[in-house]
Amino acid sequence: MGCCRSSLRTGTVPEKKPLGRAAGALPPHRPSLSLNQHQAPAPSAARARAAGREVPVVKEFSLAELRAATGGFAPENIVSESGEKAPNFVYKGRLEASRRAIAVKKFTKMAWPDAKQFAEEAKGVGKLRHCRMANLIGYCCDGDERLLVAEFMPNDTLAKHLFHWENQTLEWAMRLRVAYYIAEALEYCSTEGRPLYHDLNSYRVLFDENGDPRLSCFGLMKNSRDGKSYSTNLAYTPPEYLRNGRVTSESIIFSYGTILLDLLSGKRIPPSRACEMIKGNNLQVLMDSHLEGNYPTEEATTMVDLVSQCLQYEPRDRPNTKKLVSVLEPMQIKSEVPSYEMLGIPKHEEEAPLTPAPQPQHPLSPMGEACSRMDLTAIHQILVNTHYRDDEGTNELSFQEWTQQMRDMLEARKRGDFAFRDKDFKAAIDCYTQFVDVGTMVSPTVYARRSLCHLMSDQPDAALRDAMQAQCVYPDWPTAFYMQAVALSKLNMQSDAMDMLNEASQLEEKRQKNTKP
Repeated sequence: MGCCRSSLRTGTVPEKKPLGRAAGALPPHRPSLSLNQHQAPAPSAARARAAGREVPVVKEFSLAELRAATGGFAPENIVSESGEKAPNFVYKGRLEASRRAIAVKKFTKMAWPDAKQFAEEAKGVGKLRHCRMANLIGYCCDGDERLLVAEFMPNDTLAKHLFHWENQTLEWAMRLRVAYYIAEALEYCSTEGRPLYHDLNSYRVLFDENGDPRLSCFGLMKNSRDGKSYSTNLAYTPPEYLRNGRVTSESIIFSYGTILLDLLSGKRIPPSRACEMIKGNNLQVLMDSHLEGNYPTEEATTMVDLVSQCLQYEPRDRPNTKKLVSVLEPMQIKSEVPSYEMLGIPKHEEEAPLTPAPQPQHPLSPMGEACSRMDLTAIHQILVNTHYRDDEGTNELSFQEWTQQMRDMLEARKRGDFAFRDKDFKAAIDCYTQFVDVGTMVSPTVYARRSLCHLMSDQPDAALRDAMQAQCVYPDWPTAFYMQAVALSKLNMQSDAMDMLNEASQLEEKRQKNTKP
């Protein structure tokens, strides 16, 4: 089942009319932390709301609530791909109180006999919050009933769009976006300490109301306490699982490789067969004919090579999730096109707000005005002009620390400043990260600048985290609150963003009063 490295030669794949290529809780209220406690809480709730709606903290539902939400678990509400043949049904429903659409996975009787163990597992999964996932919002342990409740994704699965499409096939740019988004989801799960995903396949990739692909949270728990991690055809399971029945993080990479294979071919091909095709350079047969050659040869080469790496027989020879993201990220250059357009589905219309949008309570400074209108260019210029004047008094270093560590650290910061000034935001992030990681000196300005770099790179989660770190270093610094306001607004948390904006303007007003003679 081992795979060789691909050897796609120029001209192997025909090029026709190339398509464009695709792409927590709020911070504590002005915390008072010492400089050796600069670890801000992860903005998990912010990640959850990145898709445009708030995801509540995971809760325990009653069986009556879920029965009402699903019409008594009516057969017509089953959305599992296998329908009534599936061992565990997934139902669509709507909570009566909030009118939130949900997906409910109903386990077979006694799948998880220990209610406490099931609840603990569910709570662990429920801590994960990310815009690339269909997040878990609750569970139910009622008698011997065990159920999971997640966000409902209304636009079908990747398997449906690849294998059973009706109106249009997925274009190349959308396939690259799916690969990238799911790699991001797996990387997030890995960094959060839950790298294992059970039975990863194209049925686990769902599309939300905006057409964006998401990874189902249901695969983060097995179908039963002692059940198998793979219920699909054994031809698609990692070879080490067939040998010892164990799932490792490398096994997940193998399964991810089968998803890439589905994206390339548009059909289910056993990995062993795909490896033979790659080895034989038989790539025209491998690639989906419905694409009609509308993909750049270089990108096809990269994707085929990535498939080959993921499907390696030896687990140690497979890439990790970080490598997957780094390979796929540069190919996301059609990011300005929304997913619903590429899927050919109607644009999702947001419900009209019940209350008027909140307005600032105080006059805003130029920084406040820029943040209020989300003018990142203006914010950048203000941060460049302000330089490091607000960092005074945030560090007390010994002479030894100054002489031994400051040179390299300040050199990294200097390189970051040059990159920041020149709007090379990726390089600035790297340099500022080197400065931060040394840990000898803390700088709220560096966190604020890196926060803006993340915003410029469409990474609002990381931007919010850095803005919170700046607040931890300098609790009364208006800029820290302003940057949080921008990040929260990017995450569609408008009410919270306005709270931060008002807090920042109050702090500025207080500062001005204190500086008047």
